[in-house]
Amino acid sequence: MRLRFMALTLTALSAVLVCGQSALTPAERQANIDSFEQVWTTVRDKHWDPKINGVDWQAVHDELRPKVEQATTMDEARAVMSDMLHRLNQTHFGIVPSDAYKELADLQSGKAGSSEGEPGIELRVVDGRALVTSVAPDSPAAAQGVKIGWELLSVDGKEIAPSLSKIQDALGQSTLIELMEERTIASRLQGEVGKAVPVKFRDGKDGTVELKLKRSAPRGTLAMLGNLPPMHFWVQSRQIQPDIGYVRFNLFFEPDTLIGAFREAVQACRECRGFVIDLRGNPGGIGGLATGVAGWFIDQKGQRLGTMYMRTASVKFALYPRPEPFLGPLAVLVDGCSASTSEVFAGGMKDLKRARIFGTLTAGAALPSMFTKLPNGDGFQYAIANYISEGGQPLEGIGVTPDQEVKLTRHQLLEGQDPVLDAAVSWIRTQKN
Repeated sequence: MRLRFMALTLTALSAVLVCGQSALTPAERQANIDSFEQVWTTVRDKHWDPKINGVDWQAVHDELRPKVEQATTMDEARAVMSDMLHRLNQTHFGIVPSDAYKELADLQSGKAGSSEGEPGIELRVVDGRALVTSVAPDSPAAAQGVKIGWELLSVDGKEIAPSLSKIQDALGQSTLIELMEERTIASRLQGEVGKAVPVKFRDGKDGTVELKLKRSAPRGTLAMLGNLPPMHFWVQSRQIQPDIGYVRFNLFFEPDTLIGAFREAVQACRECRGFVIDLRGNPGGIGGLATGVAGWFIDQKGQRLGTMYMRTASVKFALYPRPEPFLGPLAVLVDGCSASTSEVFAGGMKDLKRARIFGTLTAGAALPSMFTKLPNGDGFQYAIANYISEGGQPLEGIGVTPDQEVKLTRHQLLEGQDPVLDAAVSWIRTQKN
């Protein structure tokens, strides 16, 4: 089964939020041993680097096989397999517990996903506090007066701070922290469409506001592609000032719709002074769409965003200029929730010196991967290729460093400001046509 980008989130969160389990039966013990062997063999045979990233893979097997044999609970067995994969020091390799795997399988089959609702707010963790950074128009949150800059304190009676502390302790200095924090909070707010969830906020005057936010259908249209599960996709295009174009979208998905939106935006912005592509919160999607979008902003043939290396071949992310592309100043906005294809695009355009990047370090999660079921019922995620940007650097575990780092503050959010977008606009204003 093919992996969608959310599998990375479930894998990482499962390593953070582990629950206890009962003792194993002999059959379950054997299933865990068989799963251990399948994970080890898959990495040995399918890792893009025959030398397994310099790790003595046989020695890892011999060290950890006795530990999985001795495991008395599912959590212990998963911990052994996770330890084995951790030795690779690479993301997109992980064990997803059976409950989480079932959710993915339901999404894949269409049994879940379409009924998943949300109250219509977007959040980021700023200085350890979960702050509202966006409120969707006509959403339940907007109807009840939720404001940008408010701090989310609890959802359904459970405080947010302890979970954020666990993620910080578990991930340390990992580039994935912001993505994991955002996904943890978002998952608590999501649920059955039409059902309300009790939430508690700290408002702009540091008062406590308790609400019951109804969950509505996610923004955008439900879209499908091949074997991928259904996903809600949206794209917005406008001119944020009379002479600056702007496009933001939540996924690199729906090729015809996305490329069509860029075509219209570029055609409407022939005389614009500059252009902004907002990839904040965009976790990726179809890798090839990075080159499709980039084609609207280059005029030289023979360029590429980078190269993907597989075990027996390599794929160059070659760029093909569109007719009449936009060649003025281009700003790309990113944050710690920009991942995968978003990083390929931002990193490649930065290396080509075609765009200036604003915001904060991206998630460093750029590898394509697969997802399969193990004998014990768990899921196993494994990367099938490595990606090197055009500048010769890997993005995995490193991320894209902005040319101009701009961090959010609660004060600015409460004042209705967007410091990242403001910085990009100010830069565009300084550029000569």
